[in-house]
Amino acid sequence: MAAHESSSNTQATNHNSWDGSADFGIFQINSPYWCRNGDEGGSDVCQIPCSDLLSSNLSADVECTKIIAQDSNGMSAWVAWTSYGQGQDLWQYVEGCGV
Repeated sequence: MAAHESSSNTQATNHNSWDGSADFGIFQINSPYWCRNGDEGGSDVCQIPCSDLLSSNLSADVECTKIIAQDSNGMSAWVAWTSYGQGQDLWQYVEGCGV
């Protein structure tokens, strides 16, 4: 998913012209619903500044991704998941991870 969302770039930012939101980090987590980006409002479900998602330390990205995955829409929050991951055999990505 990271390869398709950000080309695995931890500092990737994408501004969405259709609603003024932005996507941050390796997993392209969207503001304002999932993270705080200045004064744009929103619900900040992950309770972090979006800038925390731009670090090479992926802790904030992983924790927020877990929260998103547990949401009612789950992984379908990402277009890359629905286009490239959902329903695919992904064993090579999780082999040895204990999942």
